[in-house]
Amino acid sequence: MSVTMSSTKTRAALRVSARVSGELLLVLVMTAVAVWLLGRMWSVVWPLVVGLLLTTLTWPLTRVLRRRGWPPALAASTVTVLFLLVAGGAAALIAVPVASQSGELADGVVEGIQRLREWASGPPLNIGDDQITGAFDSATARVQDSIGSMVTTVVTGVSTVVNGVVTAVLAVFLMFFMLKDGPRFLPWLARQLPGRLATDVPTVAARGWDTLGEFVRSQAYVGLLDAVLIGLGLWIVGVPLVLPLAVLTFVSAFVPIVGALFAGFVAVLIALVSNGPADALIVLAIIVVVQQLEGNVFQPMIQSRGLGLHAAVVLLAVTLGGSLAGIVGSLLAVPAAALIAVVWNYVREQLGEPGEEPETQASPSPVGVPS
Repeated sequence: MSVTMSSTKTRAALRVSARVSGELLLVLVMTAVAVWLLGRMWSVVWPLVVGLLLTTLTWPLTRVLRRRGWPPALAASTVTVLFLLVAGGAAALIAVPVASQSGELADGVVEGIQRLREWASGPPLNIGDDQITGAFDSATARVQDSIGSMVTTVVTGVSTVVNGVVTAVLAVFLMFFMLKDGPRFLPWLARQLPGRLATDVPTVAARGWDTLGEFVRSQAYVGLLDAVLIGLGLWIVGVPLVLPLAVLTFVSAFVPIVGALFAGFVAVLIALVSNGPADALIVLAIIVVVQQLEGNVFQPMIQSRGLGLHAAVVLLAVTLGGSLAGIVGSLLAVPAAALIAVVWNYVREQLGEPGEEPETQASPSPVGVPS
């Protein structure tokens, strides 16, 4: 039995499709404009984001002090100083043992290079000293030819380091002010917004704060797990400087991809110059296995449980963030996805049927009501 299409229904469907496409296009244009504005203001937005993440890490102690009657300024100052001392202590715990064994490490590097030359001169490579010298001269000539680009790279690297230091200093100051004055922010914001926005925006911001706290705590759990497993493996193999390497692994876990690569490279290098190539390969295998488990199993599971996101969503968010914005995108992908989920869930609550009970989530925080 043939069915004849209705011209009226067809025109209605086309009109609905055109309207939806136009609205979707408008939303995409506004999103692109918002992203462009964020990019133009990134020098201010990035320290603010880092300061907010640091505040989520240090707010629990500040909350305890304020509940005990400490003035806000004194509590914020104390926690900020303690944070700087802990950060400096972690850096010293890494740097001091390494510096104390720098002579042994340097001797190990020289010995490792000599071993490499002896291995290369034997079968199956049979590379003679004259060939090694020729390769060295060729490499020197290439370095001299590319000295201009190397200077540019060095200048760019110095600029990046300076920008990083400035960002860190601004983030610490912003963390102090958020710890001190944060609980007054949402009441002030509610007074500035008209109508229903005075309720919706503070509620979403408070829930977003809880989400950021869960992200920082889950990242700390992942870093601790990496540090314990890799540190245990280094101790079993007999690599020196186990404690500094474990601390470096924990700290670097807060910087996705590059942090793990840097910590792993340092551990393999120390194993190579102190224990030899065999143990270095074992250490490399341990690090690869632990980081694969962390990136594909532990991190998605821990963050999905704390942030209310499926493990696959966490994995895809990190992949998408890294492809769009590199390291920064990988760092911010998971909290950004969780914040989008917070907004979406709140919108669903507001658009739900009157008989449905929306989920409520109290959140006393530096950006909410004082607890």
